Amino acid sequence: MRAGMIGLGRMGGNMARRLARRGISVHGFSRDATAHPELANEPNVEVSNQLEHVLARLQPPRVVWLMVPAGAATEENVQRLARQLTPGDLVVDGGNAHYRDSQRRSELLADKGIGFVDAGVSGGIWGLEQGYGLMLGGPREHIDAILPLVHALAPAPDKGWVHCGPAGAGHFTKMIHNGIEYGLMQAYAEGFELMQRKGEFGLDLGRIAEIWRHGSVVRSWLLDLTADALAKNPALDGIAAYVPDSGEGRWTAIEAIETGVSLPVITLALQNRFRSREEAPFGDKLLAAMRNEFGGHAVISDKKTAL
Repeated sequence: MRAGMIGLGRMGGNMARRLARRGISVHGFSRDATAHPELANEPNVEVSNQLEHVLARLQPPRVVWLMVPAGAATEENVQRLARQLTPGDLVVDGGNAHYRDSQRRSELLADKGIGFVDAGVSGGIWGLEQGYGLMLGGPREHIDAILPLVHALAPAPDKGWVHCGPAGAGHFTKMIHNGIEYGLMQAYAEGFELMQRKGEFGLDLGRIAEIWRHGSVVRSWLLDLTADALAKNPALDGIAAYVPDSGEGRWTAIEAIETGVSLPVITLALQNRFRSREEAPFGDKLLAAMRNEFGGHAVISDKKTAL
């Protein structure tokens, strides 16, 4: 089987390599075809800076997999493919698009006779060796058409992937998956911070994380990664307490509000990420000022000297 891959970054590039190593010819598109040296000597992978060349190399019905950032980049590529593909071809969006956008794009392409699958993809940089978790949305016949790709990307043909439902269901499920990820990460971070603050015990956090990986009810792949990070850098020297978010946690919280579902853990984890980016939160300054106003409590200057 042959497949097109648009987007050859950390995820897309590794996915192309995993597909190629399992006998699938991958024709990748990148505006700078020389920017991916790791693919240059990969058998079964061809990279071009011309989308038309990539599409010409595919056998109909053609399958093109998108691995580009959600938003404008995805929209631009879907619109371009809508103009260049023909009835019977199929587009898979493996980025973290909002599920409502995926529903709209499915309808856009369906009007032209082009299939669409929204694929939530989990696995990060480890997916190349361990496989990717795939959450797929779209008609069953479209899922069946890409099963060779799904089986090659997943940890095993019968593990790690699911047809979630109609168009949008795959990206909706991945959105919730990432929201849960926020909550799990926050719980680990808070627990380890409390242990780190309890200086009188001199706790070896790396060792604790390591033993929790075996037999403990809190063991998980995230804990495996935590143990590895602490083993490499016990004090986390050189790492700023600044935690970005890529959008899915926000979408999950908004969806909860719109549907009237209580998600306190995920929502607070998201809010804590926002907080991590503030060097001197105005709200905390105001709290100090209020205490001074009503109780005469001392405030600390921004130079750490008492007023």
